[in-house]
Amino acid sequence: MYTQCPACLTVFSLDVGTLTLAGGQVSCGHCGDTFDALANLTDQLPPEPFRELPLHPPLMRPPLLELAVYRPPVEPIAVVVADAAGNATADASGPQAFAPRFARNRRESTERFWPWVFACTFLTLLLGSQLAWAKRDFLIRDPQSGPMLQQICNTLHCQLPLVAAPGQLRLLASNVQTHPSVPGALVISLGVRNDAPFSQPYPVVALTLSDAQGKRVAMRRLQPAEYLDDPQAVQRGLAPGSRTALLFEVEDPGTRAVAFAFDFE
Repeated sequence: MYTQCPACLTVFSLDVGTLTLAGGQVSCGHCGDTFDALANLTDQLPPEPFRELPLHPPLMRPPLLELAVYRPPVEPIAVVVADAAGNATADASGPQAFAPRFARNRRESTERFWPWVFACTFLTLLLGSQLAWAKRDFLIRDPQSGPMLQQICNTLHCQLPLVAAPGQLRLLASNVQTHPSVPGALVISLGVRNDAPFSQPYPVVALTLSDAQGKRVAMRRLQPAEYLDDPQAVQRGLAPGSRTALLFEVEDPGTRAVAFAFDFE
């Protein structure tokens, strides 16, 4: 290999042993200047005459060595043995005993792993609970999940929230008559059945009175607290398949009202 003194431009021949003595730093035998022999090191000189050897461009990162020609054998490693108490001991016959990384701290790694499992499981259950609460009306109305939730709640002695399904309330009978004790008032009775497979709250009853031409004379929306005197019955709601009679006391609109219509909300 060849290198060139940058001061006097003298070209020298050298070997690897000379380069490794001082990390590539050499002294010129002609002018005595010290320089880096690696800066313009080359294994072949350009055709003469020439003035300067080209400098090597600076590298952003070290070059990758891929052509391997030799690798020394691996020394004996330690065998990690755990006793009854879980303490690990190393036994090796070689001059240097060590345990590989997968064998070291195995117990410690397992102990660090379980808190993450518990945390992830808890967060998953929490997320599922939030989604179930957000979709509770749909789950309770569903014919498959509704009875299952009701059975679970009965086992846990809890009560599912009431979900309104007025479309599944069937009007069985209706009757309108003069109030027996209050002048100028009417008594309206309705027979209602809950056809839903779940309990639902008592409905808001929309009462509409119309004349002979079908024109609306009066209308009123009656809340459950207005036609039920039992707060506990209002809280329990209508059980699946149950029947009940609803009684309303309203003011008599006179002879103009000849037709009545009921709607559940």
